[in-house]
Amino acid sequence: MSALVTRCPQCGTTFRAQQSQLTARGGMVRCGKCAAVFDGVTHLIEEGASSGPLEPSPQLGLFDPAAAAAAAAKLERRPVPRAAARDDDPLPEFLEEEAPRTHYSVAWGLAALLAFAALAGQLAHYYRTEIATLLPQTRAFLAEGCRMLDCELRLPRRPDLLSIESSDLQADNRRESLIVLNAVIRNRAPFAQEHPSLELTLTDAADKALVRRVLRPTEYMQGAAREQLAQGIGPGSEAVVRVHFDTRGVRATGYRLYLFYPA
Repeated sequence: MSALVTRCPQCGTTFRAQQSQLTARGGMVRCGKCAAVFDGVTHLIEEGASSGPLEPSPQLGLFDPAAAAAAAAKLERRPVPRAAARDDDPLPEFLEEEAPRTHYSVAWGLAALLAFAALAGQLAHYYRTEIATLLPQTRAFLAEGCRMLDCELRLPRRPDLLSIESSDLQADNRRESLIVLNAVIRNRAPFAQEHPSLELTLTDAADKALVRRVLRPTEYMQGAAREQLAQGIGPGSEAVVRVHFDTRGVRATGYRLYLFYPA
């Protein structure tokens, strides 16, 4: 294969090179005189056009044998003297500029950390009851946080894990229209729960509702201290309900009793 002649556009030095050398890295070579990197294919000249002596070859420090086959095929598809460098050809690794380090990298890192902390705080506030239930050791910290944020750290509310074990409605001998509701609420959960509300419905012989009343924990546990109400119903424990009602003017023959947590 005949040698080709390429000229450095920086210092004008001409070199004799083989076609296999120019196909490496798409023809990118380094001048042995001024160390400039240029496209040897684009700057090919006629062999007799050089007035000075020809150097043996440019420094082919960019030569990559693995890319020679692909570059050779590209060189064969176009006339060698008129070949032009492509703008989308990859630059040699040593020519790629290192991405400048901005002064905002630390600021971005701090901003990301603050955003993560804010998200964690929001999740802890929203799921504070669940966290205190699963990790009882965190209850004191969550309670202090709620005190600062003016929120309330409540006990869990799982009505599906509560049941009315027994209930009855009896007449009170002290007065004809007075009745007494007795019930036992059992907590089947492995954790303490808030006392539920109770809905008592008095019905007639056709099971039609005559009177309906909702009982809050403070009503059916009037004798309990505030601290006892705050502790709720312990895991596997029971709460005893005893409430008096005046049914004057209501001829009830049955009742229904449900427990629930108000929204």
